[in-house]
Amino acid sequence: MNVCVCPTSDTTPPEADRPAFVKSVYQECVEEENKYKWIESERAGYDLGETAIRRWVQEHWTGYLRARWVEHLQGKCFWIELDRGDYGFLQRAFQDRKDLLDCILGRLKDGQENLDIILWAACNHVSLDSVREILTALDINSRRLVHGFESASDTYHGSPDRSAGTRC
Repeated sequence: MNVCVCPTSDTTPPEADRPAFVKSVYQECVEEENKYKWIESERAGYDLGETAIRRWVQEHWTGYLRARWVEHLQGKCFWIELDRGDYGFLQRAFQDRKDLLDCILGRLKDGQENLDIILWAACNHVSLDSVREILTALDINSRRLVHGFESASDTYHGSPDRSAGTRC
């Protein structure tokens, strides 16, 4: 059984930046995992259970989280587990380099890391100073959430243990 655990913190967006959509990465990830498990189980002809969930995590968690993070930065959706100060950041930053920013965000959503993007910029004669400035501001390495789940043999009783940190 997979269990998503949300940290207890102030998850309300700033009043001035009240978004149209407020969602939880953790709740949404359970829905995505269950869709994947259902599709893969149908293909296999039997319930794949936790094996399918683990496969989803290995194959899709990073991309899923990155896409949610970009939505948060763009101000499209406020994801309660992500930093309040990051919400709508890209509506205020780098508007003079929107094309470059869009290229970088697309590469990040595709799973590329900072070094991949720097190499792409160098090979394509893109301003490394601009790329580094954007990557430094985005600071993707500090924005990672860990996906964790209970094993099928564990029993879940009542409230989740929040002392273990941020988990999904």
